[in-house]
Amino acid sequence: MSDSMPQPAADERLKTESFGARLMKRPELGAIAGVILVTIFFLVTADPAMFTLSGVINFMTPAAQLGILAIGAAMLMIGGEFDLSIGSMVAFAGLFFGAATVTFGLPLIVAIPATFLFAALVGSLNGFIVIRSGLPSFIVTLAFLFILRGLSLVGLKLATGGSTQLRGVRDAVEGDPLASFFSGDAFGGVFAWLAERGLVETFRNGAPKVPGIPVEIIWFVIIAALATWVLLRTPVGNWIFAAGGDANAATNSGVPVRKVKVGLFMVTASCAALVAIITVMDAGSTDARRGFMKEFEAIIAAVIGGCLLTGGYGSAIGAFFGAIIFGMVVIGLTYTDFDQDWFQVFLGGMLLLAVLFNNAIRKRVTGER
Repeated sequence: MSDSMPQPAADERLKTESFGARLMKRPELGAIAGVILVTIFFLVTADPAMFTLSGVINFMTPAAQLGILAIGAAMLMIGGEFDLSIGSMVAFAGLFFGAATVTFGLPLIVAIPATFLFAALVGSLNGFIVIRSGLPSFIVTLAFLFILRGLSLVGLKLATGGSTQLRGVRDAVEGDPLASFFSGDAFGGVFAWLAERGLVETFRNGAPKVPGIPVEIIWFVIIAALATWVLLRTPVGNWIFAAGGDANAATNSGVPVRKVKVGLFMVTASCAALVAIITVMDAGSTDARRGFMKEFEAIIAAVIGGCLLTGGYGSAIGAFFGAIIFGMVVIGLTYTDFDQDWFQVFLGGMLLLAVLFNNAIRKRVTGER
């Protein structure tokens, strides 16, 4: 046999990608890089107190509240849709929860599931209108942004006799065994034990400066882990990516695209309800401006986390880190000499950079030029 005989061409399907190539395709890469850069920036410019345990808790608390919304928004965006009403849903669900506990005196074991069910029904209405009408979800949920905000104002005035704030929630839920799961700090005993041994900062009386981990941070981590598991380890996750990538092809392949999308609207609304319950119980009251502008911040956090505006690509972990960036900047600026209004500049700049970065990654993944 001649040594010059041509060798068969290598099968393209058997080629292995380098670690760097696989890393570049990860949707959360930009958000992780952003966290590192923002951390370095504040290490250089901010008061060192920002990175003490109490300082970290200070910026993680707003990050967690936004992050719960951002993870819901990210899953919906991966499925190819938007929900601009989630900020208003925080106010509307807060009104429902506040009225259930204060006006009707319902225990949390009834009020909390009822609030989630109510929010999910509104979310399903959003999804149903989008699916049946064929209108862009941007338009439908923009309409609900105003509808829910207006209903919150009207409802609060009816419930309070003219005020746009409903008080008395803390008194209404005091002593309820479920209250500690949605309000206050977790692991207080652990932090007291650490304080006794000088392992955490304490006040002069020996009490720890950080009494525990705010429950919203616990919920934030749990929801991020659960959403990641659903997206990467379950058939439902595959359906979500397929529905957002090419809905027609997914339908032809047997994916229940309509049910998936309506379900995602329900999940997003339920995330807003969770934030409403947590913030209302922490504040002891609810008001009509709760959640104002959070819909845009949540979507921006999801985009920073790697979600494409065209759907079919994204990451719950990316939204997790995108929300942490928000928390670090909005609180971190108070530890510096910079004007806090620079946050608005940062918001627009990060959105633009994230879209440009994600567009470049999309082209690399799809092979577009």
